Amino acid sequence: MATSTDKATGNRDARLAALYDRLGAHDLAPYWAVNAGADNDEDGQVLKGAKAVPYIWRYADIEPILFEAAELITMEDSERRSVVLVNPGLAPVRATVTSLYTAYRLNDPREIMPPHRHSINAVRIGLTGRQNFTGVEGENITFGPGDLVLTPADAWHNHGNHGDDFAVNVSVLDLPLSEFLNAASFEHGYAEAEDGALVARREQTSRYAEDYSHRVYGKGGLMPRFLDHNRGTGLHSPMYVYRWEETRELLERFRDHDGSPWDGIMLEYRDPATGRAPYPTMTFFGQMLRPGEKTLPQTQNASLVCIAFEGAGRTVVDGVTLDWKPFDAFAVPGGSWFHHENASARDDAILFVTSDEPTLRALGFHRRQGRTAEGEAVRLD
Repeated sequence: MATSTDKATGNRDARLAALYDRLGAHDLAPYWAVNAGADNDEDGQVLKGAKAVPYIWRYADIEPILFEAAELITMEDSERRSVVLVNPGLAPVRATVTSLYTAYRLNDPREIMPPHRHSINAVRIGLTGRQNFTGVEGENITFGPGDLVLTPADAWHNHGNHGDDFAVNVSVLDLPLSEFLNAASFEHGYAEAEDGALVARREQTSRYAEDYSHRVYGKGGLMPRFLDHNRGTGLHSPMYVYRWEETRELLERFRDHDGSPWDGIMLEYRDPATGRAPYPTMTFFGQMLRPGEKTLPQTQNASLVCIAFEGAGRTVVDGVTLDWKPFDAFAVPGGSWFHHENASARDDAILFVTSDEPTLRALGFHRRQGRTAEGEAVRLD
C-alpha cells in the first residue's frame, strides 16, 4: 500500500520530469543535481564538451598520401593541397588539439601558390627540401629542414617551392581558437598599386632583402635602433624566419647542462623586439632529449602539438604510449599527464613543440605542475 511519502516522491519525480521537458522545449538547461548519478549533474554537464585525446599521426602514412594528392590535385584545381591532422576526440572539427590546427603540405618543384592572407596566425616548419618558399609581406624566404617561418595574422603571404625537388613542410595554426572567437577570416585576390591602379599579382614584389630577418635580428641581445620593428600588425615577432642551424647549435651548447627534469634541454622561440612569445596565441619550442634521457611526469592545461624532428622515442600521455620517429606528429591534450623518453642510448631525440600557452597566460588560466622522482606534486613555473 502506497504511503503519503511514496505519493509525494512519485509526484516530485513526475514534476521534475515535466520540468526538464519544459526546459528542453525552450532550449534551456538545468544547473543542479538531484543526486550524484543524475543526468543533469551540473559539473559533469558543464565539462561535457568534446575533448582532444592523445594521438599520433605517422609520417609513413602521411607521405604517400601527399604524393598521390600532388598527382591528382593541381594548383588549377585548388590553391591549397594540404593534409590536416584531425584529433579523433574532436572530429569532425578540423583540429589537432582544442586550439591548434596542423597540416602537412607537399609542393611540386617550381610550384608557387598565389598570395592570400587571413586573421589566423600560422607557423611553417621545413621537413624536406631546401628550397621551400614563403613570401611574407615582401620578404621572400627560402627555407629548409627545421627552419621556422612565421605567417602572422593579416600578413599577405604565399607558399611554394623554388627548387627542382619535391619539398614537404608542416604548418600549425591557431585556427580553432580564432574560429571559436569568431575571428577567422580569409582574403584572396592580392593586388599591388602600379601607376595609380591596383594590379592583380601572383607573387608579391620583394620589399626586403631575402636575409632581412637574419641580418636584423640574428644576433641575440643586439637590435638595430634605426629600423622600424613593428612590421605587420605589431602584435607578433618581426623576425619572420628562425633558422634551424642556430637553434640546433644552441641546443648542442647546453648538452652538458643539467637541464630540466621535466623538459630536458628546451629552448623557446621569442620575439627579439619584445622578449615575448612570437604570437599572442602560440609559442614554439625546440626540445632535445639526450641519449637515454627520460623526463619526469608533468601536466599543464596548455595543449601541445609535437613534431619529431630527429631520433626516435616515446611519449606516454595519460597512460597511452605514443612511439615516434622523424616527422611523426602527436597531440598532448591540455590537462594530460605526460612524459618523454629518448629510445636511443646513443643518439639525440629532437622535438619541435607548439603550445597555446600564451593564450592561457594572457587570461590568467595557465597552470603547470610536475611530479618529482619521489612522486611529490610540485608547481612548475
